[in-house]
Amino acid sequence: MDFKTNSIYCGNCKDVLSHFTERSVDLIYVDPPFFSNRNYEVIWGDGYELRAFEDRWKGGIENYILWMEPKIRECHRVLKDTGLFYLHCDYHASHYLKVEVDRIFGIKNFRNEIVWCYAGGGIPKRDFPRKHDTILRYTKTDDYTFNPQYRPYSEGTVQKGRTKVKGKYAEEGLRPEGTPINDWWTDINPIHSPTDYKKLGYPTQKPEALLERIIKASSNPEDILLDPMCGCGTCIAVAHKLDRQ
Repeated sequence: MDFKTNSIYCGNCKDVLSHFTERSVDLIYVDPPFFSNRNYEVIWGDGYELRAFEDRWKGGIENYILWMEPKIRECHRVLKDTGLFYLHCDYHASHYLKVEVDRIFGIKNFRNEIVWCYAGGGIPKRDFPRKHDTILRYTKTDDYTFNPQYRPYSEGTVQKGRTKVKGKYAEEGLRPEGTPINDWWTDINPIHSPTDYKKLGYPTQKPEALLERIIKASSNPEDILLDPMCGCGTCIAVAHKLDRQ
């Protein structure tokens, strides 16, 4: 299938992907239903969307993994040998999904378990509050794109790094671009408030800043990105802003 870039294809994820040319995509970000057993508002009338937005799975985790496996396998097929694959999940299924992705991509091609920490939401009475998502990062080979990302130093770090030179203070040993981002992300807020102007009404909407970091780190302008489950389109919106296809 000669697919067009900067396009949205509506249909069953696995079926549409099966028509894509192998090794044709530079970066894939997948944000599937989380196996959370929660009821979400049903937006579409189709049975697949009904199941996805209710996020309930008959047969338990085994059926959920069986549902995910062919989609992950198709992602592996269409990803370039120099490409990267990100799978966004949470504690409900992250450990099961990692085993499955290890089988498909190979354990040696696992690069990072990114932990996205956030605040807000409810506080359980008998458990520690669950305030993070997991993003699994894989490649197909050792030849892949990585553009380091940075954040500003804290004021305390800047003060410790200052040294007096000829009556003036210089920030000794500190990078001008800031400190490298590690695999524990605490500086990106989720979209909780229903009055937030960025909120589109999609129940599991992700913030643009999260996708911006992933896209900048793992692709270059004009690269081809794929979001096979799309949701409310945050990934494709950010890709467009960053001159990706």
